[in-house]
Amino acid sequence: IVPIFLLLAFALLAGACTALPGAPMTEQMAEAMPEPVPDEITIMDARSRPSPMAAGNGAAYMLVLNGLTEDVQLVSASSPAAGVVELHETIDDNGVMRMVPQPDGFTVPAGGAVELKPGGKHVMLIDLVAPLETGGEIELTLNFDNGQSFTLTVPVVQMDGMPMNMEMGEGETEMGEGEMEMGEGETEMGEGEMEMAATATP
Repeated sequence: IVPIFLLLAFALLAGACTALPGAPMTEQMAEAMPEPVPDEITIMDARSRPSPMAAGNGAAYMLVLNGLTEDVQLVSASSPAAGVVELHETIDDNGVMRMVPQPDGFTVPAGGAVELKPGGKHVMLIDLVAPLETGGEIELTLNFDNGQSFTLTVPVVQMDGMPMNMEMGEGETEMGEGEMEMGEGETEMGEGEMEMAATATP
């Protein structure tokens, strides 16, 4: 009797496992990424986390869609809200999170997109002119290698925390428990990085 019950249990378990669909998740992920507008570069979903300290650091995140027929390069960014603005990428180097400056910027493929997001590519705001407070806004300009520039009006919104304890090598940035060292000189960073969302105007 026991072997029969065991066989029935295994059969039910196997049936439940094979019934779990995998396709809907893939479809949902595909649906979450909007299609580029033909012949246009579009900036979407940028936002900024509050940062309580002047002279601290923040980070901008957004989705860049390229509806052109050729690749474009996001080569630089600027903002009156920070003393220095750089393009960075956070990478996992054998279990150590490293924030690496990207002086050449980010390639946005033709007909595709690049997402600047926490734990990945982002715009780094160094030496903030003033604290970033919830409900406020900052101005951010993105520059592309085809000569186009987009100025974003970015709202500051409350967001979840970011991964900490990131290290940086030469020319990189080291982030300890809530702070960051930026090459020459030292700047502090509030709790995690900051994301941004905005309306873009060419």
